[in-house]
Amino acid sequence: MAMQQVAPRSMEGGAAPAPAPPGTDMTGICFRDQLWLNSYPLDRNLVFDYFALSPFYDWTCNNEQLRMRSIHPLDLSHLSKMTGTEYMLNEVMEPHLFVIRKQKRDGPEKVTPMLTYYVLDGSIYQAPQLCNVFAARIGRALYYISKAFTTAASKLEKIGYVDSENETPLESKVSKEAIDFKEVKRVDHILASLQRKLPPAPPPPPFPDGYIPPPTAEAEKGPETQQAGEPQQPSVDPILDQGPAKRMRF
Repeated sequence: MAMQQVAPRSMEGGAAPAPAPPGTDMTGICFRDQLWLNSYPLDRNLVFDYFALSPFYDWTCNNEQLRMRSIHPLDLSHLSKMTGTEYMLNEVMEPHLFVIRKQKRDGPEKVTPMLTYYVLDGSIYQAPQLCNVFAARIGRALYYISKAFTTAASKLEKIGYVDSENETPLESKVSKEAIDFKEVKRVDHILASLQRKLPPAPPPPPFPDGYIPPPTAEAEKGPETQQAGEPQQPSVDPILDQGPAKRMRF
């Protein structure tokens, strides 16, 4: 950042020519007067005199009129009775931070904020507007996101290129592998020996009382030989279809 300094007032009867009113966008510059900081303390009473040396100061403001009348430039009892551009000390954290707000006064209680400045450890800056802060942050985020996608895409292209070079058809791998019948017989022998070592399977549980097994193939042929008038019992599960009345009593 450029360091700018305004020439002090002339002591030989009269004042130095006032500089042009500061522009709206002066966020790219910084003001610091080390000689003044070495000579005077930076507190709430003298910070405005230090701010008046910077190029951010508008010499046509109401505060300057109070200074010409030997009144403290931040005296609100006098500023509230005036109209026009003025500066107000908004926040103070002595001796490191002072926030000064430029505003337009249309009445005792009607003011419109314009710009904000802050004095940080003796250096004066113009605070950027909120829309400019959001635009800068979003632009920076988009830059890093785009850079991340570009890096990821380049790595994926390299991975795909290596895989395409080393890729071999699955069928060719299977065809190259010959079947070893000795190994197959060995596996069968191991499985048979394990099966012999296992205990025999337990017998199936008995059917419940009254259960009629489903008809087999021979039973299906039976109805053809049976007489037409002879009734047939339906193959039902007495436990499921006949309910608790057929259950055994102990």
